Amino acid sequence: MSEVVLRPMTGADLPAVHRLETVLFPEDAWSEGMLREELAGQPGTRHYVVAEEREEIIGYAGLAAAGGQADVQTIGVREDRRGAGVGAALLTELVDEAVRRESEAVFLEVRADNAGARRLYERFGFGQVGIRRRYYQPSNVDAIVMRRVLHRRPVGFSREK
Repeated sequence: MSEVVLRPMTGADLPAVHRLETVLFPEDAWSEGMLREELAGQPGTRHYVVAEEREEIIGYAGLAAAGGQADVQTIGVREDRRGAGVGAALLTELVDEAVRRESEAVFLEVRADNAGARRLYERFGFGQVGIRRRYYQPSNVDAIVMRRVLHRRPVGFSREK
């Protein structure tokens, strides 16, 4: 088995990422233009990476971070590579980036009917904080809003002596 490498997403990756996006999310895939707009926010408020195996993109992920809050924008892994740790590696990179950006929490939305992704997020310490009814169109599937707190100081904590 060859090694999976994570690296920053570039504009040259957009056609391959968009092809994968349309296969993974046929009902609500982002357009190539939307992906390009997200990339334009790097490194300011965005962080996008791809997972490659033998120089072929098998996954991708993106994070938006500003004002102490981070949001997982997207994570996609080619179906034949699911269960091999690619999604976990991508999520680890996004959480690590949120920590580097001193975010207090990371939020995400996941389809209520995507049990595999929900299990992954729960393994990473994300908990449900809400539901967005009929969020995913046209299928009318609810989105589960999840959050992982990154930095929490105990009540009364002070660095001053």
